[in-house]
Amino acid sequence: MTTVTEPFVSIAGITAHVATIRLNRPPNNFFSFDMISALADALEELDTKDDCRCVVLAADGKNFCAGADFSGNASPYSTADLYNAATRLFRTNKPFVAAVNGAAIGGGLGLALSADFRIASPESKFSANFAQLGFHHGFGLSVTLPRLVGEQKAAELLFTGRRLNGTEAHTIGLVDQLVATSEIESAACALASEIASSAPLAVESIRATLRNGIADQVAQATQREMAEQLRLRATADFAEGTTAVAQRRPAEFQRK
Repeated sequence: MTTVTEPFVSIAGITAHVATIRLNRPPNNFFSFDMISALADALEELDTKDDCRCVVLAADGKNFCAGADFSGNASPYSTADLYNAATRLFRTNKPFVAAVNGAAIGGGLGLALSADFRIASPESKFSANFAQLGFHHGFGLSVTLPRLVGEQKAAELLFTGRRLNGTEAHTIGLVDQLVATSEIESAACALASEIASSAPLAVESIRATLRNGIADQVAQATQREMAEQLRLRATADFAEGTTAVAQRRPAEFQRK
């Protein structure tokens, strides 16, 4: 059976103790409060299923999650509500593996980093492109990015907004396994199956130790991130940054 919370995510049936959650907003899977809330609901539901020991997070479409939709077509949502939902991802108990096809950009990178592991291909794309848009990063990247790549590399990626391919991301530890694009999801399922073969109580206990306090850290960090995002969204530089990205040209920031 498949549980569907259209049009945002679906939960495939549990097979050999592994469940798959799919993001259902192709082609880019731009995030929204509704999507992240539905994902948190799905993970919390799976926490109640004793036959589920590990989860794969995959996505329909060409991109895993291209972040926020700045086209003007997105439904409005409260940033506070979004980040409250995002924090719920870090409070769930079951380990999950992100199958990162295509791009994980901006908040989409934050979503990918909420997982325990990331599987990608050389063609996958990663970027914390917030500064290129003229505003502050979010989705708890203040916590998750330095945990993976170190404070210096995290600062470099956040200051520059540099885009990395999968090979570069794997080199710095942002990605755990690199496979062919056609094998991303199957490799994620294979890793999830290997995790599921271990004693589930032991895995969840180890995970809780390794991630001790991360949800509270993310909750605290997103308060600062949100305040700065709201402040900088009112600037001319943010308007210029989003316009420049839409027009595929270099931005001309004025410190205004």
